Amino acid sequence: MKFQAIEHSLSKHQTRRKIPKIASLIALTTLLSVISIYSPSILYSTKKISKEPPNFDSGEESVKPTAPLDLPSEACRDEDGGSGPCNNKESEVEDQKNTKWDEEKSPSLKEEEFEATKSAEIEAQGSPEEEQCDLFSGEWIPNPEAPYYTNATCYGIQEHQNCMKYERPDTEFLKWRWKPDGCELPMFNPHQFLELVRGKSIAFVGDSVARNHLQSLMCLLSRVLYPREISNSTDENRQWEYKSYNFKISIFWAPYLVRSVEITGANDRTRSFSLYLDEFDENWTTKIEEYDYVLISAGHWFFRPTMFYENGQLLGCQYCAQENVTHLTTYFSYQRAFRTAFRAINSLKNFKGVTFLRTFAPSHFENGTWDTGGNCPRTRPYKRNETVLQDYSLELYKIQLNELRIAQEEGGKRGLRFRLFDVTKTMLLRPDGHPSIYGHWPAESKKLDLPNDCVHWCLPGPIDSWNDFLLELMKREESDKSVA
Repeated sequence: MKFQAIEHSLSKHQTRRKIPKIASLIALTTLLSVISIYSPSILYSTKKISKEPPNFDSGEESVKPTAPLDLPSEACRDEDGGSGPCNNKESEVEDQKNTKWDEEKSPSLKEEEFEATKSAEIEAQGSPEEEQCDLFSGEWIPNPEAPYYTNATCYGIQEHQNCMKYERPDTEFLKWRWKPDGCELPMFNPHQFLELVRGKSIAFVGDSVARNHLQSLMCLLSRVLYPREISNSTDENRQWEYKSYNFKISIFWAPYLVRSVEITGANDRTRSFSLYLDEFDENWTTKIEEYDYVLISAGHWFFRPTMFYENGQLLGCQYCAQENVTHLTTYFSYQRAFRTAFRAINSLKNFKGVTFLRTFAPSHFENGTWDTGGNCPRTRPYKRNETVLQDYSLELYKIQLNELRIAQEEGGKRGLRFRLFDVTKTMLLRPDGHPSIYGHWPAESKKLDLPNDCVHWCLPGPIDSWNDFLLELMKREESDKSVA
């Protein structure tokens, strides 16, 4: 309409004074140029590149309603035994600072490290790359529908991760979901999950972060039903049953994955251990043969003072006072522990299940380490160009990928499946998801000199996304089996 009005004005002007045709053509060309500059919408269109978060649950079975966040917090059942959330000694970690990177320079792994990661992911998925979306490369996006449970609706929350009970004032950290770059990751559907695992079993093998993950899964499933505990142990190995689905879920306490013996002195706050790096930890290796899925993980305990043994001989130590003993690093023991753990799984004659390596989830201490007043006060996720995987977190991640590749090669000879469950880059972006000071009452923390927890994850919280990953990865496994 604007162009027509201008053209009409020109024609009226021509009745007063005749203008040569060439001049008219010049004027017309000029007008078209102006229109193209100031009206780009005529030449270009935009498309929406993101979708609204899908509905959480469309099942027909009746579901317990999710309580709103303003419900009064209820105390949750104490765990039998258990260890403190932040006894790890990450002395090699520098104080983390808020380093903002230029928008044009999005930090990433080095090229060879990226290729190693991609190779592991492709093999982990069990299908050609073009047929599978990379679930682990993406961003956190808003999700106003969350959370899907509270401490009032789920009794299984570990006390020190019960951020609602201890009155964490902000709730925005609950309102995000993981969005892969190339596809949608469906939100966890408890009905679908329970149907998928009907007649099956899952074992979590690892430390208190593995337990954190298991409790997140149980809380998400509590929208449908609660399990019955069937273990009688007084230690941290526990087992539950969803009887109507014939589904069993277990946690095996194995913070080092290999045989370990505590040697803590009377005044040793951090607890010390002897690690037998070439010996299986029979606490779990003798019990997983019957399981359909095994989730194996380890991390923060490797920063404690430790003595290292192989073939029954002392090889060296970490953070020890002995001068005549070789001083070795966390990376030394971490690599050997995973090598031995995967060798143990590959040695099981009757094991036919799928092993997922859940990668290292970085901590987020700022202004100090866990034992020097470090804290994690942030209330929003990082964007991917605001932080970078580096230092010890990167090294442990690389060790895990390499050991997974070796395990896949060995296991492939007899048809065993080892898969990558990569949460490292996802959780690197969530400094806001830890309990921090909200795992105890302030008076209790002061009296007992308790550290801030920037290792574990609030429940509900970002760790719930691990079960979005888990369900999708298990669906892929079942799909691959049906095709085969």
